[in-house]
Amino acid sequence: SSGINAEYGGLSLGKKEDKLGIKGSSTCVINFDNCLIDKDCLLGELGQGFKIAMKTLDAGRIGVAGQALGIAQASLECAVAYSQQRHAFDQPISKMQTIQNKLADMECRIWAARLTNWHAAKLKDEGHNFTKEAAMAKLMASETATYCAHQAIQVLGGMGYVNDMPAERHYRDARITEIYEGTSEIQRLVIAGNLLKEMSM
Repeated sequence: SSGINAEYGGLSLGKKEDKLGIKGSSTCVINFDNCLIDKDCLLGELGQGFKIAMKTLDAGRIGVAGQALGIAQASLECAVAYSQQRHAFDQPISKMQTIQNKLADMECRIWAARLTNWHAAKLKDEGHNFTKEAAMAKLMASETATYCAHQAIQVLGGMGYVNDMPAERHYRDARITEIYEGTSEIQRLVIAGNLLKEMSM
């Protein structure tokens, strides 16, 4: 339930955005104009909103990494299935070294990102600091999603570019994972900042 009482006024919704990807999720601007909330609905201490938001981002990055991994895995499965069905020179294209190299690279990157995300989630569950690890997981998984979606389209060729196949959707959906909950550039700053602190102790 919301802590905002509609009777107070000050809350309005902007237009629904027409996005490149993740079309199953509605996105719109929420406008707060002198909006009041009830005291008992305040989350955390007054004036501590930024700190709370930053801690929430850490956990959210593990979730976005999971989303990105799902997109990466779906891209790989799409590429594998197509490569086994599509024939060229009297054999499935999955037997061609170039295609196998792409599939191998996708699998390796997915597992590296998956294990990094599991490690970040484990640290969180055990109550340890996981800021750096969450940023690492989000960075690796989101860039892996974009890479795998791109490679899937390459494997499918022209079929990867049409709406009849899921590869183009994975490509569009992957892109946002490098943006929300902090861009890839921000993740690198978080990782480096924490690393420098650890190494100077």
